[in-house]
Formats: sequence, C-alpha cells, structure tokens
Amino acid sequence: MDVLRIAAFSDGDGGGNPAGVVIAEALPDAAEMQRVAAEVGFSETAFAAPEDGNWRVRYFSPESEVPFCGHATIALGAALVRQFGAGVFPLTLNKASITVEGFRDGAKFAAALQSPPTRSRPAPAELVAEVLALFGYQASDLDPAIPPALIHGGADHLVLALKSREALAAMQYDLKQGQVLMRRDRLVTILLAYAETPRLFHTRNPFASGGVYEDPATGASTAAFAGYLRDLGWPHGGSIDIVQGEDMGMRSRLHADIPPVPGSSIRVSGTARLMD
Repeated sequence: MDVLRIAAFSDGDGGGNPAGVVIAEALPDAAEMQRVAAEVGFSETAFAAPEDGNWRVRYFSPESEVPFCGHATIALGAALVRQFGAGVFPLTLNKASITVEGFRDGAKFAAALQSPPTRSRPAPAELVAEVLALFGYQASDLDPAIPPALIHGGADHLVLALKSREALAAMQYDLKQGQVLMRRDRLVTILLAYAETPRLFHTRNPFASGGVYEDPATGASTAAFAGYLRDLGWPHGGSIDIVQGEDMGMRSRLHADIPPVPGSSIRVSGTARLMD
C-alpha cells in the first residue's frame, strides 16, 4: 500500500502536522486501515477512494478511528492535487459531507477545507474542574472572555482559553490519565488557547484519546473553535489566524474564515509540504 507522508499547515519550509495519506481504488477493511495507521505512527492517516462521484474518506489514529481530521484533510487535498491537478474535491465522511479545495504553485501545495457544521455549548463545571486538575491549572488561569465550552466542527472538543502565553507554554499532563478522561467524555482533543489579539491565537491540542500527547496542528478543533467564537459574538472580523505547535518545535499556521450564519461551515486553510 502506497502511503504518502505530508505535513499539513506548514510554516514555510518547516513545521506542520504530519499525516499519512492513502489514495486507493477501494478502501481496505477497517482492521487493515487501523494496522497501517499504527505502522505509519502519525496522529492520523487519511484513506480515500472514489465512490459515487465523491471521495469516500476515513481517518485513523494509531489507536482508533476518528470521525474527522482537519490536518489529514489538508494533506489529502495536497495529495489529490498532486495526482489530479487543482480543484474542489467532494468528500464523504462517516457522518458528514464536506469539500477540500487544492492548489499548487510549482512544488508548493495549499488546501482549504469546508468543515462540517459547527455548534457549541457551555462545558459542565465538574468536567472543567477535572481538566484543570489534569493540567495543573487553576480557575484563575482561565480567560473569562472565552468561557470553557464543548465545541464541535466534525468532531467533539473541549476548549479552555488561558490568560497568558506562559500558562500555555507550561502545559503538561499524564497521557494515560488524559486518555481515560477524553475517551470517557468522547473528546477527540482538548484545545488550549491564548488570544494574543482578537484575530491571532496560540493553541495547543492534547490528543490523548488517539494515543498522541499533542498535535502540532489541528484543523478540526480550529474549525470548531472558530464556530464557537462566532457563537460568542467575538470580534473576529471574519477570520482568525492560529499559531500551533510552537512549543513542540513544529510551528504551524492555520487560517479560518468565519461566515456570519450561526452553525455554518468554517473554511480552514493552510499550506502543505511533502515529506517523502
């Protein structure tokens, strides 16, 4: 099986979140996709095959299937452009239908996904307290302008906004404890965010549910977070930029365009670089 390795949401010639991409005539069975994803070892591998004029896509982390993965979708967009040329590719996921648009400029690739619909709701106080304890944070570390929330943009996440960049940089937690908590509450990631300005955020994304300590770029949570900011009436001005992975030495950049209609799809874009 031919597996492309592509870093999505790269920052120039470096950074980004590595994803595996498999483009096949038909999808392998779930056990085989899980085996390949574990062998690849990246936080996600996307598997795609043509089906009824669309591309049927499934995403696997090294330990489990996930319903939607933004950075692997951007990587898939780059792979499809590489093979078929620039264009918009309709994707059928397990629980949603979306698109990814791919671009090419010489040897450089970029892509933009349209997320599934977004939604958000306040996070239960007991869950927030448990997550704060997991990371060693206090309630006083939280930014009251962006209250803790359960957010969705194709997958479920918890967001905690922090008052300072220093608190974000200090993130640490026990992977096994985080895995138990996140799987119990069906959270794909926990998004920790710091607002440098109303339109520029720094984020970190523990992905213990998939057996990964931290992701350097997470398009799904970016879409969900952008939808939450819209729900809050945050002064985003129509778009936000996110720097992620900096504390891992894998600086990544994500851009989200936010239309005004509540619950509507978020366009998340970035560049991608081939790792092979």
